[in-house]
Amino acid sequence: MPIKVHGDLPAKAVIESENIFIMDENRAIRQDIRPLKIGILNLMPLKHETEIQLLRVLSNTPLQVDVTFVFVENHISKNTPASHLNQFYTTFKEIKNQKFDGFIITGAPLEMMEYEEVEYWREIQEIMDWTVTNVTSTLHICWGAQAGLYHHFGIPKHILDKKVFGIYEHKVLHRKVPLMRGFDDVFLAPHSRHTEVKTEDIKNEKRLTVLAESDMVGVLVAIAEEGKQIFLMGHPEYDRVTLDSEYKRDKEKGMDIQIPYNYYKDDNPDNPPLLTWRAHASALYTNWLNYYVYQITPYDIDDIGVKVTK
Repeated sequence: MPIKVHGDLPAKAVIESENIFIMDENRAIRQDIRPLKIGILNLMPLKHETEIQLLRVLSNTPLQVDVTFVFVENHISKNTPASHLNQFYTTFKEIKNQKFDGFIITGAPLEMMEYEEVEYWREIQEIMDWTVTNVTSTLHICWGAQAGLYHHFGIPKHILDKKVFGIYEHKVLHRKVPLMRGFDDVFLAPHSRHTEVKTEDIKNEKRLTVLAESDMVGVLVAIAEEGKQIFLMGHPEYDRVTLDSEYKRDKEKGMDIQIPYNYYKDDNPDNPPLLTWRAHASALYTNWLNYYVYQITPYDIDDIGVKVTK
């Protein structure tokens, strides 16, 4: 997939080095097609790494994607320079009058806080409400998924006794749903979280359908409104070394952190991590872009959110 990003975005060079087709604005404007407009509300502290991970998994279709990175105004980032945000990001205030074919709300290291205690919670609520009428399909990831389930459906999160941390086996529950096309009966995906949304709470909400779950760590994928809202409780977009970096960072801080489950060969952190989930991660994001964005969104982007009467 040709992904259109700012020509100077540092993540662009990394993606290109992996032989993934990515274009800047100058080349994109010469293509006589309408690209899909995808917004990414990046709440992760290490924004550069998240940019690379998401651009990578969005890259595997022939569709052209015009990516807009968004950050919250009511928070000062401690890990990303203001110059990077000013050059490559926009605020919600600047896009709230626009329509988007797809939108992604990432995770955030805020699990132990009540939602109402988060300094930008009202802004998150406003953005989530805006996606209902201004976005064809919205993908919520990890904390973003928990927050979305709480905001839209009133489903609470619960603190775990032990962090869910590693690569877990999941089973597909609804194979004929397009998001799960191409998936094996059992597949792997990363999780890294201290909280959970209980499986029974999600299944008891009639507006939600669970598509994939784990016997060990619960729901991975749930959808609402035939895919207008999608919730990923894990991190399929993580790259090979993300959990490794988290583990070693927390060890250096002296934190009581367990070895990531099912991640290192022989459970030995001295061994390189095994990459066992990328194919299914690619399938999931490709299916989302194809079946829930491209196949559904109107050609005239201004028609998003407009009810068609026969």
